[in-house]
Order: sequence, then structure tokens, then C-alpha cells
Amino acid sequence: MVELTKDLTPDEFKEYYFLKEELKDFCRQEGLKVSGSKQDLENRIIHYLSTGEELKESGIKKYSNEIPSEIARDSKLGENFKCSEDKREFFEKEIGKGFKFKVKFQKWLKANPDKTYGDAVDAYFEIQNSTEKTEIGKQFQYNQYIRDFFEDNKDKSLDDAIKCWKFKKSIKGHNKYEKSDLEALK
Repeated sequence: MVELTKDLTPDEFKEYYFLKEELKDFCRQEGLKVSGSKQDLENRIIHYLSTGEELKESGIKKYSNEIPSEIARDSKLGENFKCSEDKREFFEKEIGKGFKFKVKFQKWLKANPDKTYGDAVDAYFEIQNSTEKTEIGKQFQYNQYIRDFFEDNKDKSLDDAIKCWKFKKSIKGHNKYEKSDLEALK
């Protein structure tokens, strides 16, 4: 496995998979900002490796002066829905303590601003009961690899999948599952 250092070129950096924690450690070591998504960290590091300079980011966030109103089943979700504590409390009350703002549900909330919170509760249960697989975001390569591994190897264990993943990420190139990755189990 290659070590993440400032001696890597941007192209070399892109050839390998690094854990988010490794990216954060590198940023700390080089005095770069460590907050944000994995994609933010990768962009920051690529810029740094290219220029030797910190990426100037506009960190100005716009905060709403709106005072949260009481949420009811007939309240509209509204534009720019944000998953906040008051909304979590509403959904936990309606759905139960097992409620989570999962990605598929968040996408539904953002795509349906004219729907009500009651509609959202109904949609949550429909999504939970759906057998359709959730699309895994590009930044979650590990999760996609593990899913693909088990689709091809129903008889293997999670330990086997992790061994193959560690093998795959230690070599140059893409991190998509391939049958040939099973050589890591020999």
C-alpha cells in the first residue's frame, strides 16, 4: 500500500484509495482544513499536491433567520429541507425510536417540497419496505465493493470480503470488485 505524502503527484494520489481518516491525518499534518466530506478532502489534497498551496474555499454559510414553527402532519415540507433536530423529534414521535434520516428518505424529502410531513411518514414506510437497492454514492467505494462481492460470492464471509477489499485498495487502479480479487484469499 502506498503512503499518502506530499511527494505524491495528483495523478498518483488519484490511483489509490485512502480512508477518510487518512485524508484528514494528511490535512492536519500539512496544516490544511480537515472538515467536510471525503470528496472535499480529496479536492483539497489534489489542489495542494498540484500547487503546494491551500485551496481557498468560500466558507460563508447562509443561515436562515426563520424561527422554526410547530411541525404537524399537515405542514408542508418546504424548499431546501434540512434534517434538523426538531424534524428528527417529529419523525421519531410519528415513526418510533428506530427512525433514521437514511439517504433514500432524505432524497425523497428534498424532491417533494410541496408534500406534507404526513406524506413523508407514509413515504418513509414505503421506502423501508421497498426491496429496491439503494444506490451507493461514489464516495462510498468500500460499501459498493462489499455489496458487489456478496452478489458474486454468496458462500463467502464478511472477513473474506474485507480481505479482498484490503488487497484491492492496496494496488493501483480502480476499486471495483472483480472475480480475480479472490486471489487474496489463497
